[in-house]
Amino acid sequence: MAETNPRRLNRRRLLGGGAAAAGAAGIGWGAVALSAHEVPGTSAIEPFYGTHQSGIATTPQSQAAFVAFDLKPGAARDDLIGILKIWTGDAARLTQGHPALADTEPELAQRPARLTITVGLGPAVFTAAGLEHRRPAWLRPLPPFDIDRLESAWSDGDLLVQVCAEEATTVSHAVRVLCRSVSSLVTVRWVQRGFRNAEPGRIPRNLMGQVDGTVNIAPGPDADRLVWDNGIAQPWLAGGTSCVLRRIAMTLDTWDEIDQEGRELTVGRTIATGAPLTGTAEFDEPDFAAVDANGIPVIPPSSHIARAHHTHDGERFLRRGYNYDDAPAAGRISNSGLLFAAYQRDVDAQFLPVQQRLAEFDALNVWTSPVGSAVFVIPPGVPAPGGYLGQSLFES
Repeated sequence: MAETNPRRLNRRRLLGGGAAAAGAAGIGWGAVALSAHEVPGTSAIEPFYGTHQSGIATTPQSQAAFVAFDLKPGAARDDLIGILKIWTGDAARLTQGHPALADTEPELAQRPARLTITVGLGPAVFTAAGLEHRRPAWLRPLPPFDIDRLESAWSDGDLLVQVCAEEATTVSHAVRVLCRSVSSLVTVRWVQRGFRNAEPGRIPRNLMGQVDGTVNIAPGPDADRLVWDNGIAQPWLAGGTSCVLRRIAMTLDTWDEIDQEGRELTVGRTIATGAPLTGTAEFDEPDFAAVDANGIPVIPPSSHIARAHHTHDGERFLRRGYNYDDAPAAGRISNSGLLFAAYQRDVDAQFLPVQQRLAEFDALNVWTSPVGSAVFVIPPGVPAPGGYLGQSLFES
């Protein structure tokens, strides 16, 4: 009997006969063979519960998505608590390899791939909840800088979700679940996706070809002092931190025209090893006072590492950088850059002085422009099941 519904799929239609059956069988064999080779890290699990939220001191994963949300008009304290409880429950399940509640693709949750989900709060949360007195003094948009070319499409936001994993599919699934579960209370403001790759134990490179992320803060006393809040100014924030996310566009079309020496002088490091121009290995301490035979500084004072280097220990912060590579505009070869996430106890004391120096006199500014900027407070972690993210803010 001939089939009367062309949209109906059954075994006969799918498999067909002759060559079609052979083709389908080939597809099936390929899928079986591929699934037998597990990608390293796809079943690895990062802890969810703890004093701090994961995804900050966690060893950076290869894939990331930063998602900002705006509260819908009329959202208030109870709505915010509801959002954070939903996200806490979903994150606790997804990061451990279990589907979220009402997960329509539960199979995608089976490969957590070191998934971490980190939640941040923007300034508007404190206004909507009637908690302005608990808002950290530094929680506001960064002041304008002359180098900024900020676009609203990549800036600000009321809530942040940072999703990181070793697989893009894991990240995509988590983002969709987290967005869908609170769609009645918020709208998505922007999504920024990034990637980073390096050999184990090596620092990754950005799309300018430079080693990016050398000399960072490691877990331990330095992180306790510089990254995690101590709760003195805002007791509810003990164990939390801040996140500054800057989207840095790179003009690679003209950067490609610069010779190797020009690139190294601009950054202050050698391309091959990432070593400072005064050293031989990547982690050598740069000597900004060193001069050549003609008395010219070996590392130019305008180089990126000279301007970014902290003038005292209190200007250090934790960095996580992810490359982005989007479709270019007409007439351009590339539309690429860096998603630069900085985590610190106090944005005003730690991040702003460094950013101001870079804005004033960084040779790299010729080829880079900040096009997005946002600041969020990252609440403490959830110590044990039964609690929720941000609980200390609303209930302490």
